[in-house]
Amino acid sequence: MTYEEALQYIHAVSWKGSVPGLERITELMRRLGNPEQNLKFVHIVGTNGKGSTAAMLSSVLTHAGYRTGLFISPYVLDFRERMQLDGQMISPEELAEETEAVKPLADAMADPPTEFELITGIALRWFARRGAQIVVLEAGMGGALDSTNVIPAPEAAVFTNIGLDHTEYLGDTVEAIARTKAGILKSGCAAALYPNVPSVCAVIENLCREMHVELYHADPLTLVPLGHDLSGQRFRWGELTLTLPLLGEHQRKNLSLVLSVIELLRDRNWRIPDEAICTGIEAVRWPGRFELLGRDPLFVLDGGHNPQCMDALWEAANTYLAGKKLTVITGVLADKDYASMYDRTARLATSFFTLTPPSPRALDAAALAALLQKYGKPVTVCENAAQAVALALESTPPDGAVLAYGSLYLAAELRAAYLDRVK
Repeated sequence: MTYEEALQYIHAVSWKGSVPGLERITELMRRLGNPEQNLKFVHIVGTNGKGSTAAMLSSVLTHAGYRTGLFISPYVLDFRERMQLDGQMISPEELAEETEAVKPLADAMADPPTEFELITGIALRWFARRGAQIVVLEAGMGGALDSTNVIPAPEAAVFTNIGLDHTEYLGDTVEAIARTKAGILKSGCAAALYPNVPSVCAVIENLCREMHVELYHADPLTLVPLGHDLSGQRFRWGELTLTLPLLGEHQRKNLSLVLSVIELLRDRNWRIPDEAICTGIEAVRWPGRFELLGRDPLFVLDGGHNPQCMDALWEAANTYLAGKKLTVITGVLADKDYASMYDRTARLATSFFTLTPPSPRALDAAALAALLQKYGKPVTVCENAAQAVALALESTPPDGAVLAYGSLYLAAELRAAYLDRVK
């Protein structure tokens, strides 16, 4: 099997959307010999910030000398981002080899796995075969019935920012969603919690108390700001000075969560030196999260895709792009709360260029343009990313800025179109 054939097989799995339940993934892992039983995990759930938190933790653990697996969803630039070892993506040859081994076992199942379940199985088998000492495992949208929850009790169950998203599957209140995501708690693990709203914290706290799970609370106030610019943020944490390349106040909160997980792991006898924390945080890279691609004019790419992301984006734009005329390139998925996504960020925009994301769930660019008309700003429907980037750059003065946001599914195309234009 070639790499191209592997991707074709993975993506050809009958797309069922999200089909909650652990029956299929449990059966698949049994057929694979249950490789997950031989691995240690940091399991991450939440609505926002999972990827950034996972990237930071993976970088620190790798710099601490551990053979560290990283599983993320979705990818931004390359499918192979979804499974990494020590910061390196799985090679095309290894992905083909792993997929070829999993394929006959998956095909033999009476109820075949979904695409996400198949990818989860491939990744866990690869991590075990490559001798990962710890795996930073990002859940999909769920918790209790997410396919990543097939693992045994993790070292750490990590809860990032929890908000309203995927309500048809997870619950129609943040408290109900928190209870669903708390399904990753298992006897023998410890937990770490992002500074969520009090009602969400209460749900997690009560469940941890009932299950006798020790809970570590992230505290952003322990990170004393030393300065920030478009190259990153600098903080004092105890005796350490930390440089974080990721921008925005929300990343400060994510960093505080990462540090609480590190304290948790240290208490469980994982050796993580101070030097590994400093170098690991400074080395972290995470494309598509308020990422500065260019400076003439400023061009920022962000994969924000729900109201919580828009709150973070609004804050970051006001901090780093204040006073600039802002040209917006955007596209969204139809199953997101797009009607309210733009209420705050639209105040900063001088014009919009809309795109249709490359997804069967996409909202058509023309339909989005019709919605954006209500803000009274010029709106242009674009056929592709290259056209949107070209028109946006042409209409933005040197002292202005272009902000591209709305869907991670667009990030790779916009990134490539911008870099191709300015090279």
